[in-house]
Amino acid sequence: MTAALEELGAHIALKRPDCVIGHSVAFGELTLDVAPNNIAGLVDFLKLDGTCKFNSLVDITAVDYPSRPKRFDVVYHFLSMYQNHRIRLRLMVDEADILPSLVDVHPSANWFEREIFDMFGILFSGHPDLRRILTDYGFRGYPLRKDFPTTGYTEVRYDEVQKRVVYEPVTLVQEYRQFDFMSPWEGAEYILPGDDKAEEAKG
Repeated sequence: MTAALEELGAHIALKRPDCVIGHSVAFGELTLDVAPNNIAGLVDFLKLDGTCKFNSLVDITAVDYPSRPKRFDVVYHFLSMYQNHRIRLRLMVDEADILPSLVDVHPSANWFEREIFDMFGILFSGHPDLRRILTDYGFRGYPLRKDFPTTGYTEVRYDEVQKRVVYEPVTLVQEYRQFDFMSPWEGAEYILPGDDKAEEAKG
């Protein structure tokens, strides 16, 4: 299997040197590192080429590495049901980069790209309806970026007096910010991991 995937990676790199930067095989899957400028053309090639036939888009996601100049990896997963192969495309972009949408090649990319926009703030040109899909339209920030605060910026709640949903800045009293990591089962007849910390605190 590994040899076949290596051969497939070499075939794609030979046919599309304009896009493919490198390739590797790990855990039974082929990964291509690609340039973002012609991702739609590469995906179309992978779908139509007789050796590839990656006709099923499984997923698109992203990963945030804030310490890098190009902080995001955008990752595409495809399946060839004809060849029984999987492939992963990985490309690096920064906050200012705009990726071409794959909706024309794979209509199923629609909601995947909307989710990436919603969670990471990455834009896709040519997308027919690029708006938030998981958060509220008035949501501030991008929750899966590593620098997004775990509490968020705003709290949404229903106000009984105003009889409507209101948005307010998040405010946490100080006791909710301090954690002693003690076991909630202190005093139980059996010992759970963490109970020893309570004894150390008493001593």
